[in-house]
Amino acid sequence: MSERDEDAGRAARSTRKDAQRNKKALLDAAAAVFVTSGVDAPVRAIAAEAGVGLGTIYRHFPTRADLIIAVYRHQVDACAEAGPELLASSATPYAALGRWIDQFVDFLVTKHGLAAVLQSDSTGFDALHAYFLDRLVPVCTQLLDAATASGEIRPGLRAYELMRGVGNLCVGAENDPDYDARRLVGLLVAGLGRPAG
Repeated sequence: MSERDEDAGRAARSTRKDAQRNKKALLDAAAAVFVTSGVDAPVRAIAAEAGVGLGTIYRHFPTRADLIIAVYRHQVDACAEAGPELLASSATPYAALGRWIDQFVDFLVTKHGLAAVLQSDSTGFDALHAYFLDRLVPVCTQLLDAATASGEIRPGLRAYELMRGVGNLCVGAENDPDYDARRLVGLLVAGLGRPAG
């Protein structure tokens, strides 16, 4: 391989890394806008948050549904990757579980409105739901198993049950300022702990 070919290869890898970084920044910005303004937020608000032009968004995501699906998958991946990181960096497995559940609640807030957007595409919605379960149930299981093994929580709770319970506590919270889903989720997580004594 010539020096010129090596330089071209390095430049191509650098360009791909830049494109991946830019796409991640765009998805992070879209998620932030969706949390505050919902999935119907104007694309120009997402472009402003990301610091890019509208053309950049449409080049990556030709339709709003494409953008919403990409944000959903991005948030699922971020939540999945956070589990092992939190387990390694938290003081206890139970603390890691609590921090992960907080991030999971943030994700649930982001995905509000997804079902309405994909209403006409049940196959696409089913595929996203399967992706969600495939990526997140094993992570939650790992956190629950670690907290159980450390003696911090009661045994016997399955990850799917916990995630479903948290999800149910979050339903409708965005439309009711008098309802604090995060506080109730905190009580649920606190209730997992073994009683002292």
